[in-house]
Amino acid sequence: MLPGEWSPRCGNLCTKKYAALTQIPWRVFCKKGCDSDGETWEECVSDCNELCYKDPVLKDYQWSAYFDRSPGAESYSIQCFQACVSGCGFKFDIPPEKADQVKPNRPSKAANEKSSAASPPVDPKLVVDDMPSTSA
Repeated sequence: MLPGEWSPRCGNLCTKKYAALTQIPWRVFCKKGCDSDGETWEECVSDCNELCYKDPVLKDYQWSAYFDRSPGAESYSIQCFQACVSGCGFKFDIPPEKADQVKPNRPSKAANEKSSAASPPVDPKLVVDDMPSTSA
């Protein structure tokens, strides 16, 4: 057995595509696409979507999304998704041109933040105007 045959073909293709040192995290996500449990191309892409885009752990606390294993910032999630889909493409022999065109099926975080930015109505009973305005 030759050294080139020691690692799986899919992993080798990920290593070649993301060979630069600055590309190491994306190489890892590409290999996660190779190792996906999905039996079909669609299931593999769905796994990438779940891996790279996480909902907040605690409802109504956006910051809690960073406790999960997603890359965090939206630009990182996009790069993670593209790298993972590349791995799926290598796994299922999908042409790289087609794999590069796949987009995540999630709304952008910016759109979600804008919709949640509207403040809820304030109950006038909870606003106390007769509180003393002294400081400690």
